[in-house]
Amino acid sequence: MKKIISPLLALGMCITPVSALLMVQPSWGQTQNSQAQQAERLLEQWLQQTQQQQHQQAIKTFQQVLTLARELKDKKLEATALLGLGFNFQRIGELQQALDYYNQSLPLFRALGDRTGEATTLNNIGGVYSALGQNQEALKFYNQSLPLFRALGDRTGEATTLNNIGGVYSALGQNQEALKFYNQSLPLFRALGDRTGEA
Repeated sequence: MKKIISPLLALGMCITPVSALLMVQPSWGQTQNSQAQQAERLLEQWLQQTQQQQHQQAIKTFQQVLTLARELKDKKLEATALLGLGFNFQRIGELQQALDYYNQSLPLFRALGDRTGEATTLNNIGGVYSALGQNQEALKFYNQSLPLFRALGDRTGEATTLNNIGGVYSALGQNQEALKFYNQSLPLFRALGDRTGEA
């Protein structure tokens, strides 16, 4: 199945992009400015580690980001760090740990009104449940993320989620239903020029 590390959109199979969520908010004081700059450096380091599949190192980096976010009282950065930790734990197969971090990030994104973060987290939670073989639970989360991605006009998120839903129906042996969702994701991947998604 397709793995999208753009950098965090779990397509069931895929993990939804966190890179767009990695914007450090401006700081107020000298200490906060220094901490915000450190957080930015750590996020750049994390991106390189993720691209190089160095998930254990990325976990350590995101734990530092989480500490800084809490010191800065930056809820968006905190939610993003929690999402990043969940992503990397998911990548190394520590699914319960991943779920714990995703479940911490979800209410923060909701409280912030960050629909992209919310949709990404819901999709990634669905991916964990899918990996655990809890297909009905996976569908519940994918079906919450899909309308959010559509409302945001996030065609990559929409295509990925449709593909993930197709994967769940395939795992359930409901091939006609799986085809319905695969047939919805295919033209989106083509329109996006995403040859990997298309394949």
